[in-house]
Amino acid sequence: MHILTANPPSADARLRYGPDPLNFGDLRLPTGNGPHPIVIVIHGGFWRAKYDLEHTGHLCAALTDDGYATWNIEYRRIGNPGGGWPGTFEDVAIGAKHVRELASEYGLDLSRVITLGHSAGGHLALWLAGCHKISEGDPLYVDDPLPLAGVVSLAGVCDLRRGWELDLSKGIVGDFLGGSPGEVPERYGAASPAQLLPLGVRQALVHGTEDDNVPYEISEHYYENAVAAGDKVELVTLEGAGHFEVIDPGSKEWPSVVGAVRSLL
Repeated sequence: MHILTANPPSADARLRYGPDPLNFGDLRLPTGNGPHPIVIVIHGGFWRAKYDLEHTGHLCAALTDDGYATWNIEYRRIGNPGGGWPGTFEDVAIGAKHVRELASEYGLDLSRVITLGHSAGGHLALWLAGCHKISEGDPLYVDDPLPLAGVVSLAGVCDLRRGWELDLSKGIVGDFLGGSPGEVPERYGAASPAQLLPLGVRQALVHGTEDDNVPYEISEHYYENAVAAGDKVELVTLEGAGHFEVIDPGSKEWPSVVGAVRSLL
């Protein structure tokens, strides 16, 4: 698809949030003085190094044109030194918390912050919403996580156990966590949003029924379990849509994505 290869509109600033070369993000700001609501965007690519934040720049630019500041974060992935478990989680947690340091200089409203992620990024966006439940002492424990008003998962890998069972992308979940649910159950317990329910944060799950990368059933089953656990969750079903329409501002599905963001902010 065009959005996967075309250069996105330029960001207003590329800023570092941590010490690793991949600890940076692209900040885009809407017109006006703010304070602006902010969407923390996390790209997908099955947590692999070959996929970076550039392709979600189109999504970010469109949301920024619609009045939202966007913070599109890069992070260490499988194939990068320190990527995978637990480095990927450490990076997205630090990258999200960095919004606090950006708020005063760039006019950001810390009471109106959501995460939004696509595919593997949808997993990480949901994980950020639930990481406050991880016990101190766990390798994925996050000290003083950034409070969120909500999370939007776009074709997200909401349930890592199910992702492993379905052998997504030739066993990528096992590669990501360093083993199967039977071999490293504690990692799945702390890393999978489905295992952290209820998250205690409003959620919108946007997923196409013809997605052959991350099957729709993953969001459908997660939704049922999240509602049963007491979370406020909306499942936005896109009939006939595949995996990438949800990040393409030119697609007919795009208004559903914007609607999900508006419903939370």
